[in-house]
Amino acid sequence: MKKFLPAFALLLALVSRSFAAEAPKIAPQDAAKLVAEGKAVLVDCREASEWADTGVATPATLLPKTDFDGDKKLWKEFLAKHQGKQVILYCRSGGRAGTVAAALNKQGVKASSVGGFKDWTAAGLPTRKADEKK
Repeated sequence: MKKFLPAFALLLALVSRSFAAEAPKIAPQDAAKLVAEGKAVLVDCREASEWADTGVATPATLLPKTDFDGDKKLWKEFLAKHQGKQVILYCRSGGRAGTVAAALNKQGVKASSVGGFKDWTAAGLPTRKADEKK
């Protein structure tokens, strides 16, 4: 029995994580089209150090998940400014973006996840340095 306990704990953690971060997915090309049409806004919810290391999607607004988890000052301003638009998120690999998108959907904001920045770049979509204007 003791041999199976660590494996069971790992399985439980993986299953609960997959349920916690459920949010609608959207293909990067579809996301780019909605953003270009003005129907959606793209958010990079990684941290500033990650933006500097890899660059960001050209149309993305940079709003770290730590602000979303904290006082939401930046997020509140952003959501008020873009009320009525779909919020499309990405992070490094999709976990944080899915978590934030699911939380926003529970708050009545239409949100979805592209997945990770690697998905955006793999689709051949434009990127920029984090300190360049979009």
